[in-house]
Amino acid sequence: MALSFGRSALARSTVSSIFARRTLSSSNETNTSQDMSRLSQFESLAVSRPSDFVVEVALNRPSKRNAMNRAFWKEMVECFNLLSTDSDCRVVLLRGTGKCFTAYNTGGLDLMDFAPDMMRWTAEGEDVSRKAQALRTFIGQMQETFSVIERCPKPVIAAVHNACIGGGVDMISACDVRYCSQDAVFQIKEVDLGLAADVGTLQRLPKIVGSDSVVRELAFSAAKLDAKRAQEIGLVSRVFPDHDTLFEGGLQLAKDIACRSPVAVQGTKVNLNYARDHSTADSLEYMATWNAAMLQSEDVVKAATAQMSKTEPIFSKL
Repeated sequence: MALSFGRSALARSTVSSIFARRTLSSSNETNTSQDMSRLSQFESLAVSRPSDFVVEVALNRPSKRNAMNRAFWKEMVECFNLLSTDSDCRVVLLRGTGKCFTAYNTGGLDLMDFAPDMMRWTAEGEDVSRKAQALRTFIGQMQETFSVIERCPKPVIAAVHNACIGGGVDMISACDVRYCSQDAVFQIKEVDLGLAADVGTLQRLPKIVGSDSVVRELAFSAAKLDAKRAQEIGLVSRVFPDHDTLFEGGLQLAKDIACRSPVAVQGTKVNLNYARDHSTADSLEYMATWNAAMLQSEDVVKAATAQMSKTEPIFSKL
């Protein structure tokens, strides 16, 4: 009787477990469907899936040279928050549509769209501390637009063609890999607009190029940086002859990343970011704690088996 009861309990437990997994799977599929519906409704971004587990996010205001309007600053946050938890996304390819990556003369910002705000910030009569508090909140919200790229656990590849100005440099500084075409031009434009760059370039670029002198030269003078020098200082890792080969190269890298274990790839990004901002000792401690859990993943066995059998491993969604 005890054995019979044990088997019965085990059977009920197994059925409950299967039902729970199916319910969770159904819920995840519903959420993914809703997320994809929302991703397709953006005003300033075009989101597509050119390959399995690869999502392309394109700045989609070609008639305005992808100037960053109000919608852009909000939609980027929503987009990358959705992609961060999307199990069908393992890597993101970020690019611009039209003639350039980001607008040329406006520092990447849609100045007309923000004109009312600028007039309010510079208006006389209102208490300085209150204006400052409102501006500080606004700047923090804009910083979040690019910080979500850095926090996204999926690698983000920037494919830059032609002009990448002002806010464009802020944006690609938050990406993991940067490619560009031969005609690419980079510029920290903000000093020409009467302000210091305030949404990420001054904080991230020194850690990317590794030369304080170069960063200060570019930030103080608003000097333009061509593709050749951008590669020499480490801002980009590859330069392509034209736009088509750039996007093909970016997509190929995305595919190469997407076919690998999402547990391993995302763990690598998280720990690279942590190591950049912490000491070697702290980072090793964090890594040990991280892999104490992640080394128990089924992906380790799958990868090892595939290596020995010389087959391509198939990894579960994460």
